[in-house]
Amino acid sequence: MTLADLAADTAVNPDGPGRYRIDLPDHWDYLLPSGGVVMTCALRAAEAEVADATYRLASSTTIFASPIHPGPLGVDVHVIRRGASAVQTRVVLRHLQEKDGEPGLELIATFLRHRKGPDVLAVPFPRVKSVTEARPMDDGTAKSPHTRWRFYHQLECRLADGEPFWEPQFAAGPGFYARWLRYRVPQRDSEGNFDRLALPPLIDTMPTALHRAIGPGSYRFHAPSLDLTVYSIDDTRREWVLVAVTLKRANGGFAVAEAEVWDDEGRFIAYGTQAMYLHTLSGEPPTVDASDRFRR
Repeated sequence: MTLADLAADTAVNPDGPGRYRIDLPDHWDYLLPSGGVVMTCALRAAEAEVADATYRLASSTTIFASPIHPGPLGVDVHVIRRGASAVQTRVVLRHLQEKDGEPGLELIATFLRHRKGPDVLAVPFPRVKSVTEARPMDDGTAKSPHTRWRFYHQLECRLADGEPFWEPQFAAGPGFYARWLRYRVPQRDSEGNFDRLALPPLIDTMPTALHRAIGPGSYRFHAPSLDLTVYSIDDTRREWVLVAVTLKRANGGFAVAEAEVWDDEGRFIAYGTQAMYLHTLSGEPPTVDASDRFRR
């Protein structure tokens, strides 16, 4: 197992005005690199173009236009507006050899300076197992995604709510799945906080809630991202974060879900939404009403 550093693997190198190069290795692959990791690549370039650490990532939306493979990536950044409190950027990322070809993704991101304002928490911490109570998920079994995919080799994972869907006792449940996640190589910003640009790979783990809602059976699917939106709300110095995913709806070959991100001291630090393209691998797509199973 190769132990990888997300910050090093997504580092940008200037390649001309508003242009950057990234050499993305395969350490963060499922079948292809995690969409959240590719989003982090684009955000690294946007952050480099902003070139002012007093502006912090607040929100970003990515549209995934075509598959991204490991290797050299070219990133073009345009600053839409630079104000006293906010900088808004637009980013296009593509394979370097396709500089004038189809983009792999397009991203918009807003970076904000901290300002005085209300501090309001309006939702409770989910009713899930604590880090110490939660079951480790890297059990080494062949069917486990934590064994099969290089992406999960870079994380420590503990199951906070749900069941391992690759085990025989897996049963259908609510469209909700929660895991404690920690980077094996800690991701910190220059102030020692959890790096906000390291959030998208953790948030881009939403298909598990759909697995749980559907339950066991012959239907198998792959769920690449159509788009991913990340809001960074607060900072933490903790390493363990809870990613609590709620499936909202699947229909017509795609699904939408949301994720709350909390640290292990109960601080709400981020929120994400995602639309997933559902590609059937085997079986007949089922019709399921899991709405009466939901609890928070």
